[in-house]
Amino acid sequence: MLPFALGFLIVILQPSAGQFPRVCANMQSLLSKECCPPWDGDGSPCGELSSRGSCQNILLSQAPLGPQFPFSGVDDREDWPSVFYNRTCRCEGNFMGFNCGECKFGFSGLNCTERRVGTRRNIFQLTTSEKNKFLAYLNLAKNIPSEDYVIATGTYTQMNNGSNPMFRDISVYDLFVWMHYYASRDTLLGGSNVWQDIDFAHEAPGFLPWHRAFLLMWERQIQKITGDENFTIPYWDWRDAEDCGVCNDEYMGGRHPTNPNLLSPASIFSSWQVICTRSEEYNSRQALCSATSEGPIRRNPGNNDKSRTPRLPSSADVEFCLSLTQYESGSMDKMANYSFRNTLEGFADPQTAISNPSQSGLHNALHIYMNGSMSQVQGSANDPIFVLHHAFVDSIFERWLRRHRPMLEVYPAANAPIGHNRENYMVPFIPLYRNGEFFKPSRELGYDYAYLQEPALESFQDFLTPYLQQARQIWAWLVGAAVFGGVVTAVLTRHIRACWKKKEATSSEIQPLLIESEDYNNITYQSNF
Repeated sequence: MLPFALGFLIVILQPSAGQFPRVCANMQSLLSKECCPPWDGDGSPCGELSSRGSCQNILLSQAPLGPQFPFSGVDDREDWPSVFYNRTCRCEGNFMGFNCGECKFGFSGLNCTERRVGTRRNIFQLTTSEKNKFLAYLNLAKNIPSEDYVIATGTYTQMNNGSNPMFRDISVYDLFVWMHYYASRDTLLGGSNVWQDIDFAHEAPGFLPWHRAFLLMWERQIQKITGDENFTIPYWDWRDAEDCGVCNDEYMGGRHPTNPNLLSPASIFSSWQVICTRSEEYNSRQALCSATSEGPIRRNPGNNDKSRTPRLPSSADVEFCLSLTQYESGSMDKMANYSFRNTLEGFADPQTAISNPSQSGLHNALHIYMNGSMSQVQGSANDPIFVLHHAFVDSIFERWLRRHRPMLEVYPAANAPIGHNRENYMVPFIPLYRNGEFFKPSRELGYDYAYLQEPALESFQDFLTPYLQQARQIWAWLVGAAVFGGVVTAVLTRHIRACWKKKEATSSEIQPLLIESEDYNNITYQSNF
């Protein structure tokens, strides 16, 4: 019984977040470009002795990229993670992790064979005890160091190509703030030059899959540090909200009594320090964010630029967005029209789906509305409202997946902005995940949303919608086929009657009636989601 219990603990306590695994943040690993740590369960690299995985060369996508990034070989994030490592653990079956020591999302148990589906709930439907526990978990994550991961404080070149490692410790919560910064930071070109039109987590097809993976890893880290395997991220349903309903001391922190840009001293979040918010300073020094404290969380909800974001999103905005059948379109960036992704992200008008980057809708509207730390992309995850907000954005993505049931091929395989093709690895996650791996229903990844489980008319409508859309697409063909079939039937009937009359009129010497068989072409109807 004891060995079984120990084995079970080894499985559930394995690392699951992503950046630089501590065991690979050293000169030997960087110079050899190999990150294949041993699994504690058997001591072999990637748990190979237990058939969990093996150390393999990284297989990079060769699909062409879009024109948005006109450089090559200047950014550590290109062809992630090959600048740092070209050999990592490739896990088998339901195993996952930088050393194949954990279970894939949605699985648990000693051999990762048990399916698990957690339910994310509306934060306002949590009991007082559940809500207080969530707040305590957030504060714990902010103050406990990550055991398994460190962050890079310099580029690979600044590390002298690996011979001078530059890494530092970071708290569990700030690890995720830093990852969000690192994925969206500018490219450092040397001198005082930077390239800003680059983002591995936003403004392109990977926006929704990237944040889906991000939340899953964050959720699992909370489960790990608290020992609460049943923890799930709550969401804030902001549709039709007149103000920030979570911006009070009972939830995510109220307004400071004398400084409207700060949080109330009664909130535990008022003592939090932000990191990675000074992008212009980093760019001028050609440096990375080193995760040093940069002051308190700033938030002044509702006092934002009304010309850009006049109101919070409405239910009608969400419903229109869900009606869009194309996941991605055109240039596949923030200028894309009639794109579900671009409309949900907020660069296209939520009433027309026409790109308008000067306005901020849906997802972007919430960030601008918060008018503080949340409103600057690279440092937006500093505000814990970020988690609640993105959980609800992910639920809208989930509704679209259930309504339209797209095949994986709907996600662009080529010509998307750098890092966003289907087979590209997501920056900066280690273990490695491809964008396409998270373009699937949430239940396959081990979670669901409470409001999507309710047997309402809306869910039945969502079920029927894709079939009705396909019927509309082929309706003209069906009518044409019916008319054609009627004409053919009439002609054949007339021909047969004429033949019978001729037969009755002939003598006893009857010639056999020869009928040629006709080949009918099969018509294939394709629905373009």
